[in-house]
Amino acid sequence: MQKLKHHLIGGAQAALRAVYPPQCMCCDTLVEEHGALCATCWPQVPFIFGLCCDSCGLPLPGTDDGTPVQCDECLTLARPWEQGRAVMLYGEKSRQILLGLKYHDRLDHAGPASLWLARHAKPLIQPDMLVAPIPLHWLRFVKRRYNQAALLSEALARHLALEHCPDLLIRTRNTGTQDGRGRMGRFANVADAFAAHPRQGARIKGRHILLVDDVMTAGATFAAATEVCLAHGAQSVRVIALARVARLE
Repeated sequence: MQKLKHHLIGGAQAALRAVYPPQCMCCDTLVEEHGALCATCWPQVPFIFGLCCDSCGLPLPGTDDGTPVQCDECLTLARPWEQGRAVMLYGEKSRQILLGLKYHDRLDHAGPASLWLARHAKPLIQPDMLVAPIPLHWLRFVKRRYNQAALLSEALARHLALEHCPDLLIRTRNTGTQDGRGRMGRFANVADAFAAHPRQGARIKGRHILLVDDVMTAGATFAAATEVCLAHGAQSVRVIALARVARLE
């Protein structure tokens, strides 16, 4: 029976590939498998490797000798979380991947993106860690039909064999977009905008929490969500984003 199941699944996948051949995540070039990048786009995606800020994941000059370092922004702006990482810098190609996932129903982007997240999250992993996404307000969820951060966090938790709670936190008010806001405006916009889910809040106490989002800019959203977790007794909070905006005035 199991062999028959695998055979049927394999046949369905082959049929799907015949009708919808795999294309690059950033362009129309045909690739070997769904969710891959072509040889032209791959080097243009600004993946973060080597030395990076231990708090926000921003790449830094120098050699990684294992000693935690922080960028200038994180040295001057206290972060409530313990550590942070990002997979790539926000640029033209990473923007295509993010916007496809966020606004254009490219849910197939979540698979490869979660693998990238899993690799970058390894320095953050703690025993008995609980993974949770940054939540959407219910009005935005109804409009979009899915939370892209929850898609990423679910797959990330699965890759790392960690417990996942998609509704650990809720967004208590519709904060709208952060686009066009300066640093202080972003922090003010999300102040007190999150709460623990009434049925899930008890899971936070004493746990190491890993919060997942698609983009980190000023870190305001992560900070507001982290403060809720700490207020409910989290032992520590760490954060990871698919992309990091390098500078915000």
